[in-house]
Amino acid sequence: MKDAVRISYALRRVPEERIASLLPLVEVPQIGDVALARLEKIGKNSALELANGRRCALHEGDLLAVAFGNRYATKQFEAYAGTNGDRCDLLSMGGLCGLVETKHASVPEPSRLQLLGSIGDQTGQPLRLREFSLPSIPTLRKPRIIAVCGSSMDAGKTYTAMSLIIGLVRRGCRVAGAKLTGTAAGRDTWNMLDAGACVALDFVDGGFPSTYLCTLEELLDLHNRLVWHAAAQRADWLVLEIADGVLQRETALLLQSSRFRATIDAWVLAAGEPLAAAGAVRVLQESGITPIALTGLLTLGALDVREAETATGVKCLTAAELQSDAIEARVMAATVRPFEPGRHQARRREFRKGP
Repeated sequence: MKDAVRISYALRRVPEERIASLLPLVEVPQIGDVALARLEKIGKNSALELANGRRCALHEGDLLAVAFGNRYATKQFEAYAGTNGDRCDLLSMGGLCGLVETKHASVPEPSRLQLLGSIGDQTGQPLRLREFSLPSIPTLRKPRIIAVCGSSMDAGKTYTAMSLIIGLVRRGCRVAGAKLTGTAAGRDTWNMLDAGACVALDFVDGGFPSTYLCTLEELLDLHNRLVWHAAAQRADWLVLEIADGVLQRETALLLQSSRFRATIDAWVLAAGEPLAAAGAVRVLQESGITPIALTGLLTLGALDVREAETATGVKCLTAAELQSDAIEARVMAATVRPFEPGRHQARRREFRKGP
């Protein structure tokens, strides 16, 4: 049976030899619990991203190794870890499973799974993703961090993060990429690596199949782990993508956290159109944040750029400008501030903390 199982991206940190036994299905699954499922009916997701990054076509009857989690995607599903007897839904191409609560009107019904049991190790202990998270390695050294946030889902955040990495690498910098929040899928981290990142990390490396409904403390611990591992790769810069829009729950928690904001050197905002940019800038400013640049889909139109800059007073940068080797000078010019003892001491304290 194991030879026939398709191991999803959400399980990419689980050593294959640990996938060794089939246990009774738990009555109330927890976030990160690993299960074996049979694909009963194909719906929205007709492909699965495997742990090695390959995207494979799905067929009814396929056996899948999946992980329970919650999902928040305004243009796809709102869903929660759970089952309906021995049935549940496939929530993402990366292998997240649970039950759909609501969906966007344009999206088909989810693919349906029949649960065959929980997956355990050689000793019969059930697997949970948190067991395989990156270790905590606190360090005083940290890369400079550019945070990329957006006005909404599909505003251009991933392309922005990729473009920033390209530009900084062209400048001769050693750059790490990370996605702090979202739902398990490898496209974003593969794009970061393809752009030249020395390492690309995401919340799966912290033991989370998704981050919807994580607490602020969990998000801060995850953030620290990703930054520490970027530092271990001797990165000069870390380009950090935050999923969804500024109104989304976890994004809002991070924006409102002084502990998180103190770790960020520069903010870039991706938006789909000028009104969204104006609203998102206002939300950021309410948290004491002024982005150094606007970018995203709105920069495809000259008139949209003009409107956005007039409404916000923030410069728009196209993908080509982000990818230019002049981007580091632009960022440094916008972020260099006088020495502030309290602020810098707070940053040192934050990065010396354990989880």
